[in-house]
Amino acid sequence: METLTVALGARAYPIHIGHGLIEQSGLLLPHLRQRKVAIVTNTTVAPLFLPRMVRALRNAGIDTAEIVLPDGEQFKNWQTLNTLFDVLLERRCERSSTLIALGGGVVGDLTGFAAACYQRGMPFIQIPTTLLAQVDSSIGGKTAINHPRGKNMIGAFHQPQLVLADSDLLSTLPDRELRAGLAEIIKIALIRDLPFLAWLETNLDAMLARQSEALEHAIYRACKNKAEVVVADEHENGERALLNLGHTFGHAIETGLGYGQWLHGEAVAAGTLMAAELSCRLGWIDAADFKRVESIFVRAGLPVYGPKMGPETYLELMRHDKKVQDGKMRLILFRQIGDAVVSDGAAAAEIAQAIAARCADV
Repeated sequence: METLTVALGARAYPIHIGHGLIEQSGLLLPHLRQRKVAIVTNTTVAPLFLPRMVRALRNAGIDTAEIVLPDGEQFKNWQTLNTLFDVLLERRCERSSTLIALGGGVVGDLTGFAAACYQRGMPFIQIPTTLLAQVDSSIGGKTAINHPRGKNMIGAFHQPQLVLADSDLLSTLPDRELRAGLAEIIKIALIRDLPFLAWLETNLDAMLARQSEALEHAIYRACKNKAEVVVADEHENGERALLNLGHTFGHAIETGLGYGQWLHGEAVAAGTLMAAELSCRLGWIDAADFKRVESIFVRAGLPVYGPKMGPETYLELMRHDKKVQDGKMRLILFRQIGDAVVSDGAAAAEIAQAIAARCADV
């Protein structure tokens, strides 16, 4: 097991990365304020891992309540959140009880937002079960639910007490979900870690083959980068916005098609190619750099073209992005590979041309 720390002063918390961690209740006990927890999971994850987690906690003398939600991005909404609150109230969970998110990004986002709201704030722990959640959404305290007009538009910053990234939980992950997680790993390398990008280009096949040493190294490196950014800019007033490379375009895809049609990582991959296309058209990166970005996503089995929804549909959806400031759309673009920048300098016509160039019938 390797451990990183998200160094936020009195709110600092560890990220434990390794295998066989889910049944090690001793990793969780120091972070519980009382001996009562509510475990939030979904119908896919529950039969795989919930009994092991419950057994480990009850053997340690912890009272558990289990909340099993429907699986899918389309359920990341007020109705599901209220279902979660109903169980917390029925089970008389208190402000000092702990919520445990056992699942992917949807479960983590919902659980974190519930923890931020219930009785004005309660502690929670992230135990992510997808690669994407282990390297990205479980770290940094972003919690949210979706709105029909935009993804993650209703939420709060609420840091977890602990992140437990157990690579054993990835053994049951469908190949499509694994590839979606690779999108976020590639993204962070493209933003700020060129040596990591070179390592990924060499070791991508090993990761796709689920070789544990390669996966755990990639998880560690991605988490280290994410933790450094979060510590520098917890509330996304500056550098942290760079982590949204590909996301403004990608969220438009997810919202426009209907939540759950594309996985988040798939939309981020296509969105990153749109950002690269625009960066190339602005003269910031050359054709060789663009090809390098495209190549690694192709090798990872991820989409490099978005669906043909029409540039105007994309632009309308993108105008609801959380980075819009004073009515100006701000995009994460490449100044060069390994060096991303927040820019509001591209004209709508230029953005539309880049979108059109990277769309296909899907």
